[in-house]
Amino acid sequence: MFHLTHPQAEIFFPDPSQYAELSKTTHLGIGAHQDDLEMMAIHGILAAYDDPGAAFTGVTVTDGRGAPRNGAYVNFSDDALWAVRNEEQKAAAKIGNYLAQVLLNFPSEVVKSTERAAVVEELKLILQETRPQVIYTHNLADKHDSHVAVVLAVLEACRDLPGWMPDVKVYGCELWRGLDWLPDDHKVALDVSAHPELQDALLAVFQSQIAGGKRYDLAAIGRRQANATFYQSYAVDKATRMVYAMDLTPLIWNREINISDFIAEMIQGLAQDVKNRYYRLDGE
Repeated sequence: MFHLTHPQAEIFFPDPSQYAELSKTTHLGIGAHQDDLEMMAIHGILAAYDDPGAAFTGVTVTDGRGAPRNGAYVNFSDDALWAVRNEEQKAAAKIGNYLAQVLLNFPSEVVKSTERAAVVEELKLILQETRPQVIYTHNLADKHDSHVAVVLAVLEACRDLPGWMPDVKVYGCELWRGLDWLPDDHKVALDVSAHPELQDALLAVFQSQIAGGKRYDLAAIGRRQANATFYQSYAVDKATRMVYAMDLTPLIWNREINISDFIAEMIQGLAQDVKNRYYRLDGE
């Protein structure tokens, strides 16, 4: 069994018989906070849920101490909230039949710092141990600083492991900003129609957020349903729930691609699409 270096890092195996079997991982989700995986990496969770040949491992990078709180959790200290959120994440891992749940427990300030080498090194250890076929993480246009910091750390870790997985796909998924604006040639549409009851149950676990004033459970499901309907305007719905992502795979194989230029090109693609439609319909 490999060992992480951060003193507060923890690896939880819902099924103890799978202990030290991280190499079975086929789908790896890497999110900033407790409950991020259940919102953005649900495609990987569902892919592994019924398939005995697949396995989902989740990685939560930060300790989640700074989350807003209200109701029953309004007087919880940061340490108390940290403990609750980690237990919620473990409960989700049990419900979703995850192979493992890694809790790195880095403070958000460390992750958001440009000096996040320790985070990158932990992710490299995990990547080398799991060698997944698909990685789900945050997208580069997310508006949450911790989320963008995590995807940058993921990309740096992948880039530091040249040739480690020639067929891996890396998807940057929507969360604190939807990706319906992505031009179709950049958009990855992930069908997550299966197991709606499981999806509801996974999100309902995080009562420290829901009862604490953030209805992520309703918002995440609503976005998936909206994506499925608004995906194509001239075709009937092919899915009842859908998650959008951007394909980040080119960034890990070509270090010469500037990350900010990569996302700027996608944004410019939206601007060009809007302009082209306007000129086509307005005639000017």
